[in-house]
Parts: sequence; structure tokens; C-alpha cells
Amino acid sequence: MSILVNQQQFHLTNGKISYVFHVLKNAQLGHLYFGKALRPDRDYTHFEKYHNPTPASCHTYEDDPAFSLETIRQEYPVYGKGDFREPAILMSQEQKSVANFVYKSHDILEGKPPISGLPATYAASSEAETVLIVLEDVYSGVELHLSYTIFANEAVIARNSRVVNKSTTALSVERMMSLSIDLPDAEMDLLHLSGTWSRERHVKTRPLEQGIQSISSIRGASSHHHNPFLALKAKDATEHTGEVFGFQFVYSGNFLAQTEVDHYGVARVQLGIHPIGFEWNLAPGEAFQSPEAVMVYSGEGLNGMSQTFHQLYRNQLIREQWKTAERPVLINNWEATYFDFNEEKLIHFAKEAKELGVELFVLDDGWFGKRNDDRTSLGDWFVDREKLPAGIASLASKVKQAGLKFGLWFEPEMISVDSDLYREHPEWAVGVPEENYTLGRNQRVLDYTNPIVVDTIFERMRAIIQETDLDYIKWDMNRNITEAYSAGLDHQGEFFHRYILGVYDLYERLTSEFPNVLFESCAGGGGRFDPALLYYAPQAWASDDTDAVERLKIQYGTSMAYPIYSIGSHVSAVPNHQTLRSTPLSLRADVAYFGTFGYELDPSSLSNEEKEIVKEQIRRYKSFRPLVRDGSFIRLQSPFEGNETAWMIVSSDQKEAIVGWYKASSTPNPRTNQVLKLKGLHHDLAYQVESRTYYGDELMQNGLPLPIEFNGANEAFAERGGDFQSKVFYLKALY
Repeated sequence: MSILVNQQQFHLTNGKISYVFHVLKNAQLGHLYFGKALRPDRDYTHFEKYHNPTPASCHTYEDDPAFSLETIRQEYPVYGKGDFREPAILMSQEQKSVANFVYKSHDILEGKPPISGLPATYAASSEAETVLIVLEDVYSGVELHLSYTIFANEAVIARNSRVVNKSTTALSVERMMSLSIDLPDAEMDLLHLSGTWSRERHVKTRPLEQGIQSISSIRGASSHHHNPFLALKAKDATEHTGEVFGFQFVYSGNFLAQTEVDHYGVARVQLGIHPIGFEWNLAPGEAFQSPEAVMVYSGEGLNGMSQTFHQLYRNQLIREQWKTAERPVLINNWEATYFDFNEEKLIHFAKEAKELGVELFVLDDGWFGKRNDDRTSLGDWFVDREKLPAGIASLASKVKQAGLKFGLWFEPEMISVDSDLYREHPEWAVGVPEENYTLGRNQRVLDYTNPIVVDTIFERMRAIIQETDLDYIKWDMNRNITEAYSAGLDHQGEFFHRYILGVYDLYERLTSEFPNVLFESCAGGGGRFDPALLYYAPQAWASDDTDAVERLKIQYGTSMAYPIYSIGSHVSAVPNHQTLRSTPLSLRADVAYFGTFGYELDPSSLSNEEKEIVKEQIRRYKSFRPLVRDGSFIRLQSPFEGNETAWMIVSSDQKEAIVGWYKASSTPNPRTNQVLKLKGLHHDLAYQVESRTYYGDELMQNGLPLPIEFNGANEAFAERGGDFQSKVFYLKALY
């Protein structure tokens, strides 16, 4: 790992990747290369090419008409100096709206400096190196700081930007990307993760064309609809071969991720806070810091990209406390009871769950205020004594006495109009006073731009955590932001960013004071499943849709950028509450194994036979839980491309693996010799799979035999056929 500087050329390399940029002749920054590692001792200035014929272009030098920013690949482009593509930054100052940021200085640092007030990847001095470039607008004195970090062990570059108003007049920042890069070749496909509530993060792929293709959110959250992630892959790239560039925004609010293909086939990728609704005002001496963006290079297809993201987030984003901690098998009462419960019912529920092998009981919505439906009491974080007359501490104590950990559901960012808090402080709700407002799930949003609001919620949550000796919090957020206005702000263009900074502030205070409390983020399911929240909450509820068939797509798509051990995946009751589909208990568990395992059902509703099955499921999951946490996840067959899905996890020493195979619909007269070709095993190791032994090479080249499906003729030899087939194989090296 090193950052090499040679005559104002900067080369970041760690033997896996190289990232090269330099100072152009006009003193702005030009991009030269990002990809597989290059020789560290070379000058790559010859990668710069600006000899395209540009008779209609505006050029910088009278004696060099080819030098036009319209056709030069850049690091952080501005508008108004000849480049008519979308800029990375827009700002205005008095009557001036054109900036010209030129190189001023640089500094190389060991490790990775933290970003104040924002979640970000982190690294010790031996794990990363950072170069900080200082650019200056010579006309105003405003500085732009660009930070680049390369990690020792991952094919990743982390970037962020910071503008410092060193002028004597106020400055307005209207657009500020965290990352901008001009890739030389647009002959690629764009892959992103999109959907909506209950079908989040479906994989979408489309070819790049001239023009702008973008994904975004202006909902105040990263959203169910578009994840702050995109990848550009070579036309011939597959899951396991070919070049892929992955990009992700470490942020939970409004975002823009886009690729602009220009008239010469250059692909400009940018990630940052969405400019719509954003305007940040800086007095002299003030600064604005962008969130972090990370970029990954893979020469081994989409799986290679995903495994790099997984390793980065497991090692350099999730907090130390939760990197190696085993996440407990939990049971949540929501789908079993909804709002209808009392202490007696919950204690019986918990005791039955304990007998099955469950480790954590989570009490969901309805334990506070007068919360008998979703129209009341959000903000009143005091126990409902009608449901729990002995109090929440009594319930927690009895659950712990039964041998389980205890968790609670909160929705701390919301307020009900029918609540004591709203009656006392209506001005704490987001929106213009005296104007009509919209509701989402019968609730409004608390103004987290107001520090007093954040302080109040912190004190109530802290009291509940201390009172119950809480082990787990499910932090929900069930609506997006409308009427984005705060009476306490002078500049409403700062609202959305200040709001999410308030969310991060509450998370930071709670996780710092209570480091042993496991947080799981949730936003109506997967509406805020983003890297930033993994910094505070090492697991996230992937979707409110717990149907096993739908979860194949949701979890497959989520794995493109997120580690499997961050995915909340549970077995729920049937018929499923979202799709009304009834699937076998075996399929539901076989899908949920590949995540943080748990249950969403009433254990007393299970038959004795089903209880024994659940006991075995939990025992089995616990046996390979460390592998789910630490192993390399490999996608084998996509649910978006056929009727079958397959994936696997392999240990770092290649001596252990689990394989999941799923078939959603039955096939008439099916093949009887079907196999699944595996990946990532050691060619020369012998693996025991159930009662058979196979070598790694034959499992990868010939394949693992799959169950023989009953077709009416081979009943004596067949396993269960029909719809909703699944099988999880455990592989253990013998020698």
C-alpha cells in the first residue's frame, strides 16, 4: 500500500488496484486511471488524451485549441470553464457563480481521518493511507479539499470533499458531490438496485447510452425505491469474470448517483447529496463537509465486487463491538400479536420461544403510550400500564429470567398528532405552521434539525435502556418527509441534510453510551438499508416482505453490496402476511439461514412436529453461524434469470461451506441428473457432503448433485417435489 507522488502525479496502489490522477497544465486535476494495479514506478501522463477534434469546444489556451475541459477527463469538474457536462460542485458568491479550483498543496497521512459528524469507513495507521489535496479558487480564496483513501487489503478507494470559505463574503453551496470520476469507456452496462416497499433492491441492468442515467431519492431517506449503489460492468462481465466498477454512497438521506455519457464515449460517474432541495450557506471561515463515497474495482465479475464491499464493511465500517460478535437468534412478536398483548401473553410467548432455542425476545410496536393502533402515541415513550401494569422493567426482568435477552421496538423520528408530546410541542413536527400537512402511516416527522428534539428523545430512550437493561433495539422509520420545513432554520435548503445529521447524532450518542446494545435499523422494512446505518446498526431489516420466494430476490439483490450478516432474515408464519403465499417451513428457514436468523410467528401456534423442526433449524443455524458471519458469499444462480436460485458461503481456509439451492416452481418431467457447479472451494480438498465425499475440483467442474424431484415415475428414489423446493448442503473438508 502506498501513495506515490511524481511531479504532481498521484498514484494510489496496494498491489490490487491503482488510482492515478495528476495536475493538468491549467492546474486543475485530471483523471488518468482506475483499475487493476499498474507498475508503481511509471509516469502515466501519456494516459491523458485531449486531441479529439473540437471545433465547437471552448478551449483554455490560445496556442492549444485541443485543451478543452469539455473533453478532458477530470477529478472534480466545475461548471463555466468549458466543460458542459454536469459539474461536481456549484456555488455562488455575491454576483459570482463560476469557480476555478486549482492545485494548491497536498498532504499524505497514515490511516484515515474520521469525518466529523458523519458515519464513514475507518482504518488504523497500518490499514490505509490518505492523500488530502487542497485546491483553491484564486479569485475568491475559497478552498476545496479532496480526500482519497486507499486501504491495504481491499480494492477500494474512499473519497469525500470539503469546501472551506476562506473569503470575506458569504458563500452558497448548491451542489457538492462526494465523488466524481471520468471513465474512458462507456461500453458498459449499468446495474443498480431498485424496487419499492416489500420488494426492495431488485437487480436492474441496462446499457449505458449517451446522456444521463441516474438513480436518486428526494424522500429524506435512501429509500425502498433506489439504493445508493450502482455498478458499471463490462459487456462480457458475469458474476465471476470480467471488469466491474462499483460505487456506493455512505449516506442515509437524499442522494444522487448518476452516469453521464458524453459525445466521445466517456462515462462520468458522480455520487453525492441530491441538489434538489439542497443549498448550504457558509459565512466566512465556515466549512461544509460531504459524506463519504466508496469505489471498488473488480476484475472477477460481480461476485468479486460484492466480496470487496462485504470485506470493507465488515472490517472497516461495522463497529469493533459487532465485527465478531454472534448475533442472537431472535423472535419478534409483531406478526403474532400486533397491538393485542399483555404481560401474561408475552411471558408465555417468550418461554415457548426459549424452549425452541431462541436467544432474544423482541417486543415490537404497541408497548408505549395508548398505542392500540397506528394512529396514536408516537413520541410518548412511556410504558402503557394498561397492557403492562407492572411496567416495562418487570417484563424485561421476567424475559431475562426465562433465559432470553430482551429487545424493544422504537420509532424515534416520528410523532403522532394524537400524542401528549404533540399536544405539548406541535412546533416539533416538521412542516410550515398553520399550513395543511400530509400524513404517512397516520404520523408526522419530528424535526431532527432541532437539537432540543434530539436531546428529548435521547433522554427518553436512555431511560428505557437503563430501566430494562436492554440488549437490542429495532429502530424503525415508517414514512418519508413532506413539507420539509423547520421553524428553527434560517436557510430551509439545509433542512434535509441537517435532519439526517440529527439522526446520526442520536445514533452516535446511544451507541457510544450503550455499546453492548445491538441496534437493527428498519424503515418500513428496507427503506433505509444503506452503508451509513451499518456504522451504527450492524444489521438491517431487509424488507417487511418475509415471504421466502420474494426474499430470494430481495436477499440476492442486497448481497450485491452488503454483507450477508447484515441482512435481517426471518422465518414467518403462513399464509405470509404480505403475499398470502403458503410455503413449507423448510423453505422459509433455508432462505433465512443466509442472514441474521430469526422468527416472526407465535410459537404456541406450532404443532409438536413443527416445534421439533424449528428446534432443529435453530440448532443447525447456530452450528454454522460463524461461517455466515465470516465467510465469503458467492452467488451461483439468479432468481431474476430463472426458476432456480443458488448461493453459497465458503470459509477463508476453504475447509467449510454451506450451499443454498431453491426451486420456486415445479417442473414437469424434470431432469434426474441435475447438478450445481460450485465456486470458491479448494481443488485438492475432499469434502464430505451428507453421506458422500467429493473433491473440490469435481464439485466446481462437474457439480454437486441436486435432489431428484418426484415426477410420478421415480417415487422410490425421489425427494419431495412440487413447488417451493429447497436444500441447504453443509460441506466439510476431510483432509
